[in-house]
Amino acid sequence: MSTPNPSDALAEVVAKQAITEVIYGYCRALDRMDKPAAYAVWHPDGTADYGEDIYQGTGHGFVDWVWTAHAAMSTHSHQVTNILIQVDGDRATSESYVTVALRTLADETGAAHDIFSRGRYLDRWSNRSGRWAIDQRTYVTDHSLTQPNTLPEPHDPRSIRGPDDPSVALFA
Repeated sequence: MSTPNPSDALAEVVAKQAITEVIYGYCRALDRMDKPAAYAVWHPDGTADYGEDIYQGTGHGFVDWVWTAHAAMSTHSHQVTNILIQVDGDRATSESYVTVALRTLADETGAAHDIFSRGRYLDRWSNRSGRWAIDQRTYVTDHSLTQPNTLPEPHDPRSIRGPDDPSVALFA
């Protein structure tokens, strides 16, 4: 039986943390409407498969598609949990559970719709020039619910989808 090399174990932990930060950063990029940060999640030749009913194509193309969809919402919030990562040198795979809550703009009747979706990101990664990014993402929807909402939206005016959100200054 061989003894594990501590430097190999440390490199694996560092890779897993770097990948986790990219996954978290993706959710933040969407919620703060930071398009360059959202593009950075993918390598330029990375692909995204959210199913034929949603989007299939390049990662950057998905960002463009989702930007239009999110701009038509009044609010949205993404969270990821249960991140499992396997690292093999400069390649890795991960599964992350994702929950998204979206609220549409009110329609002509004054009703908005709340959309709650739960699913998983199944990602293939590579480290190129010292940067971990997605080569291929498959999104699997596990559960989704859309319901009308006629209640006034409680909204903290400090929560801003853009560079004026207080978290942007915090990390500047």
